[in-house]
Amino acid sequence: MFYVCRVQFFSRAYHYYIHSFEGLRREVWMLAAVTFVNRAGTMVVPFLSLYLTKDMGLSMEQVGWIMSCFGLGSVLGSWLGGKLTDRFGFYDVMIGALVASGIAFILLQFVQGFVPFCFGIFALTLVSDTFRPAIFVALRAYAKPENRTRAVTLIRLAINLGFSLGPAIGGLIIAGLGYSGLFWVDGITCLVAVGIMLYWLPRKQAQQNDQATRSTATRSPYSDGPYWLFLLTMVLISVPFLQYFSTIPLFYSEVHNLSETYIGVLLGLNGLLIFLIEMPLIKFCEDRKFDLYRILLISVVLFALSFAVLNWFPVIGFLWVGMTLMTVGEMLNFPFMNRFAYDRSDQGPPGAYMALFTMSWSVAHIFGHTLGLNLIAQFGYTSTWYIMAGIMVLAMGLLVVLKRMMESELTN
Repeated sequence: MFYVCRVQFFSRAYHYYIHSFEGLRREVWMLAAVTFVNRAGTMVVPFLSLYLTKDMGLSMEQVGWIMSCFGLGSVLGSWLGGKLTDRFGFYDVMIGALVASGIAFILLQFVQGFVPFCFGIFALTLVSDTFRPAIFVALRAYAKPENRTRAVTLIRLAINLGFSLGPAIGGLIIAGLGYSGLFWVDGITCLVAVGIMLYWLPRKQAQQNDQATRSTATRSPYSDGPYWLFLLTMVLISVPFLQYFSTIPLFYSEVHNLSETYIGVLLGLNGLLIFLIEMPLIKFCEDRKFDLYRILLISVVLFALSFAVLNWFPVIGFLWVGMTLMTVGEMLNFPFMNRFAYDRSDQGPPGAYMALFTMSWSVAHIFGHTLGLNLIAQFGYTSTWYIMAGIMVLAMGLLVVLKRMMESELTN
């Protein structure tokens, strides 16, 4: 009897998982394929600090400045991508970004010296991150309004799979071809992504979808008060979240004495849970029409708890609990934050709206890692985790204010 019940449970879970992907247009799947190839090919980034220190002989301080240039290029590239998308359409911007990124990756291996590499990495991220607002606008054009959240979730799944596969392949390439091989493969995969777009997403059809879904509303995102509050909330949520991929691995190593292999497995839990659960979880929330702000508040509570349990229960077992809480919070938060940005972009130029959205993530990257490291140096891990939990509480307060602003806007 127990065996039969278990088989029925897994059978239902499997069918629900498969069903959660249904209803998405072929073009959305093609965008996911382009994203997967592009992200799997971005192998230089995870090994960048090693390349700069071991291969180029730069100091850690110099590496820090280069990473700042990386972040600055990302912010300006996102802004530029939004501007270009609103003027020329998402298709041409995506193609241009991929071609320019492919060339930039290949050329970057020939750049030597600290200052030239600062300019080189800035130029690379400037051209490559024009892609980000464009693909969000492309999803807006191809996905049905009721499927926007799941379409974003599919892209997130492609990004996670690409980032999981990329470093593994990158390590093999370094062993066989050296670091120069990474730059060549990164550049070539960008051009492969261009080929996928040109073959599976014809330009004429893309332009028709773009024109058909363009909003006639003219509200500027720069004068949209609720949207700016939303962006501030996004930054506050993202800064603590990023600690799980910068300072928390140090915490695992220095406080709990975990090996690199154990840390890798622990971090891998994030990608595994996203792959197995995120799409069915999003479908479950949408099917039951849960309130958007309630979902976001619950997600931020989970984020805050993921830091608190590290202090409340200082044992290795609760590191897994913290990672699980953070991952479930991530799965509930980012797709629905994307949905809010999409819905708000119906009020004006979508490229500009989605550019500001992607820029908020880049801003969090610029300040998040440095903030975490400095807090740990000044106050230690325990206080830092409480501060991160406190930032999440502040974000919860802003979400409540945002909800009231949106309700007031609807009644006026």
